[in-house]
Amino acid sequence: MNKKELSRLKRHRRIRIRMRGTEVRPRLVMKRSLNNLSATVIDDTQDKVLLSFSSANKDFRQKVKNAGNVKSAEEFANFFASKAKEKGITKIVFDRAGYLYHGRIKAFAESLRKNGMEF
Repeated sequence: MNKKELSRLKRHRRIRIRMRGTEVRPRLVMKRSLNNLSATVIDDTQDKVLLSFSSANKDFRQKVKNAGNVKSAEEFANFFASKAKEKGITKIVFDRAGYLYHGRIKAFAESLRKNGMEF
């Protein structure tokens, strides 16, 4: 692991000390790679994954060719918000997993808010 990744993991551990997802307000965890984003909704009280999608998903890939940019992060948020609403999830705790609130992470979060998710 490089120094940048170790710094991100340290930030994530520090953040996770105070952050818990409940049944009413589950935790949405982001994972970012060079070409994709993935989002997972977790209920920490039961250690249960409620919903998980990636921008590598077949349904999403039909809409977007390259998933490694800000515009596709907004589209992924629209896709993810619609799937979450189908499951009855509207309130979340946003866990950026130590990533800086910038670029694709910021675009994803703001687009989620526009689509009715509360955090």
